[in-house]
Amino acid sequence: MFGLIVSGRLVQTEFQQISETQLVTTIPDADNINHIVVFLTGVVPFPEGMAGQVYFSWPDPTAPPNWIPLGYISNQKPSAIFKLSGIKRLHEMGDYSNMMFGMSHIVHNAQIGISIEPITNVHDIPSPNNLESNVTFAQKMLENFMNYILSYTVNQGNMVPDPTVTYVPLSTVQNWYVNFERRLQQNPNFWK
Repeated sequence: MFGLIVSGRLVQTEFQQISETQLVTTIPDADNINHIVVFLTGVVPFPEGMAGQVYFSWPDPTAPPNWIPLGYISNQKPSAIFKLSGIKRLHEMGDYSNMMFGMSHIVHNAQIGISIEPITNVHDIPSPNNLESNVTFAQKMLENFMNYILSYTVNQGNMVPDPTVTYVPLSTVQNWYVNFERRLQQNPNFWK
């Protein structure tokens, strides 16, 4: 019923049914994949009033699968292109410096899930371009904030005591920045 295209690879049509309404397929060696296409093969249409919500799961060895909705396909919208590069967790993609002494980087297999649901329950997800522009804006805003804060830094030896001023350690601001950026990479809409 479904097909999956990953650029430069053969079409995948092997979806494993895990329940009456849910199917899953694995994308091997998914580290360098930027886009996928999910489509109806045309052999079997959706039952009347039904559609398929498409999900993506990037492996996390320390947590159960985290299914991220990408969008949907239906009889009226039999194919869709999804951009994955903005939602994959880059810090988990392996370190190429580990290729020393014959050790290669870790290869990740991702999963695509399709949940067959009433068409009234499925919805389009904001386009990755919008998500990327939100991420880019937030990162640029954070960089600007950090540059502004850093422009006021002074060493403790050069500080003039002023009881009317509150001081915040720069390390506290830097920790907040790192945590915010990490959460933004995991879920670009967490701040909403």
